[in-house]
Amino acid sequence: MTDPASADFSRVDPSVRADKLPIAALLAFAMTGFIAILTETLPAGLLPQIGAGLNVSEVLAGQLVTLYALGSIVAAIPLTVATRGWPRRRVLLMTVGGFLLFNTVTTFSSHYGLTLASRFLAGMAAGLSWGIMAGYARGIVPVHQQGRALAIAMLGTPVALSLGTPAGTWLGNLIGWRASFGIMSALALVLAAWIVIAVPDRPGQASDERLPLLESLRLPGVRPVLFVVLTWMLGHNILYTYIAPFLAQAGLADRVDLVLLVFGLCSLVGIWVIGLLVDRWLRKLTLISLALFAVTALVLALAAPSPLVVYACMAVWGLSFGGSATLLLTSAADSAGDHVDVVQAMLTTSWNVAIAGGGLFGGVLLDRAGAMSFPWALLILSLIALATVWCNRTHSFKVGRRLH
Repeated sequence: MTDPASADFSRVDPSVRADKLPIAALLAFAMTGFIAILTETLPAGLLPQIGAGLNVSEVLAGQLVTLYALGSIVAAIPLTVATRGWPRRRVLLMTVGGFLLFNTVTTFSSHYGLTLASRFLAGMAAGLSWGIMAGYARGIVPVHQQGRALAIAMLGTPVALSLGTPAGTWLGNLIGWRASFGIMSALALVLAAWIVIAVPDRPGQASDERLPLLESLRLPGVRPVLFVVLTWMLGHNILYTYIAPFLAQAGLADRVDLVLLVFGLCSLVGIWVIGLLVDRWLRKLTLISLALFAVTALVLALAAPSPLVVYACMAVWGLSFGGSATLLLTSAADSAGDHVDVVQAMLTTSWNVAIAGGGLFGGVLLDRAGAMSFPWALLILSLIALATVWCNRTHSFKVGRRLH
């Protein structure tokens, strides 16, 4: 049986096997992720203005976020499967064109139903983009650089979460929510030109190389990675979604923005460190990240909810979370080999299910047990994820250097 990493490397164009990373191309992927995340989260900070603009309540305005996530969940796998034989740059440009079109519709729409539809379709574009980006980014570099390339390509996510969303909220309050979505459309237009200029094309997968969807799920190592995605990200999103009521327990209700900034900046440090080391220590870094997450949850559960403890825990949480996407995407791609796009679409779906689950289960916990129950839920979920990684070392979360 061909080693998945070797199979993936064999399809890399010889012209891109030099040691120099194609930074401009990888940053175009990062910009795609930045737009996808910011398009998703932008309404969250502008609900009063959006509700007033569309003549609906803030609760109904909040469904703009829900519909976007639902679009990603519904579309990631089927659209990735349907387009896996297409040239990669065409598919990437199609997703960016979706951001351009549907953010423009949101900018000018005065009808709530039309706006919801545009958000759902924008989410579908995002689901497809997440399904192809990891495999595309890995395909334009040699195997020993794939982890670092993926870290750069995924950089847009923590940047959008830590800096882009607060900046978008500030800008929306300054110039209006419609203008903010208009700026997102302009960024998508610039990105499309950038992709044409800087991103090399890659062929799609030949029809005789494609596995049926269920066969891709049965590839050794894939299911453990997807399970870790669900447990780790579910724990993360329970606290991240309801961070405001949790911080109120520590007297930080008016410092949510500062706490999230600390988390975001430490996440950037985390993704930088993981990007440097992932090709050598994928397994060790995954175990360390989950262990730090578990320790953070335990401290938050046992310690008095003081501001100092909270800030320290947010910093460690950010460090442990920042490189999670790189670690999980890299391990999933190693297990998937030439079938990376479909498996990454499954990972994207799992990730979005965890986001939705965080909102659902976090709300139940908040209602029935209070915000101080969150750390205990995080601890249990992180220990389950840690045990899963520990028990899987042959086909996923592999030991050793990623050189072949």
